Amino acid sequence: MRILLVEDDPDLSRQLKLALADAGYAVDHAPDGEEAQYLGETEPYDAIILDLGLPKVDGVSVLERWRRESMATPVLILTARGAWSEKVAGFDAGADDYLTKPFHTEELLARLRALLRRSAGHAAPSLACGGLRLDPRAARASVNGEPLRLTSLEYRLLHYLMMHQGRVISRTELVEHLYDQDFDRDSNTIEVFIGRVRKKIGSDRIETVRGLGYRLTCPDEEIGGQAAR
Repeated sequence: MRILLVEDDPDLSRQLKLALADAGYAVDHAPDGEEAQYLGETEPYDAIILDLGLPKVDGVSVLERWRRESMATPVLILTARGAWSEKVAGFDAGADDYLTKPFHTEELLARLRALLRRSAGHAAPSLACGGLRLDPRAARASVNGEPLRLTSLEYRLLHYLMMHQGRVISRTELVEHLYDQDFDRDSNTIEVFIGRVRKKIGSDRIETVRGLGYRLTCPDEEIGGQAAR
């Protein structure tokens, strides 16, 4: 999952980038509203963390423009303590949630997980596909109760596939959502990571749809209510 962090405070930015990376996200950073506006309009993000008090262009103006451009990416805004008018303006501009500074990083991560779940249509805090389980809170996965040992990129790949299970996902989409902006992207490496993850979760779980991409399926689950037979 790929996140855009828009924050002009260097110390807070470094702290949040590390926390987000440790939680399994690819992170791009914009230090001002002008760059945030550009990145939000040109790069595909799964969620955006947006400070409202930004240089060059304020956060509310950036958000209003994104929504005018029909950008539906969920946005968590950061506001100064007691600035209730900023919260109202942020929600009216199209924000999905807010967090007041100062805040605990754990709360930001929890709110981010909730935003991502809602945007992908998931209600439960953990993701499941038959015996395959993924817990975004702990950034861990298991198969039939056995923990999986995954690299950072393997975890990101599995997380994205499980968030969108049943849907065909192209290699291009995977590249756009697994790597941050500074990563040397190569779509050919996706096949390598798909192969590694298949070996760890079972080769029948990730289907190759020729010419289109990959789809995570749940072969050990009965389909169409047949489990009762």
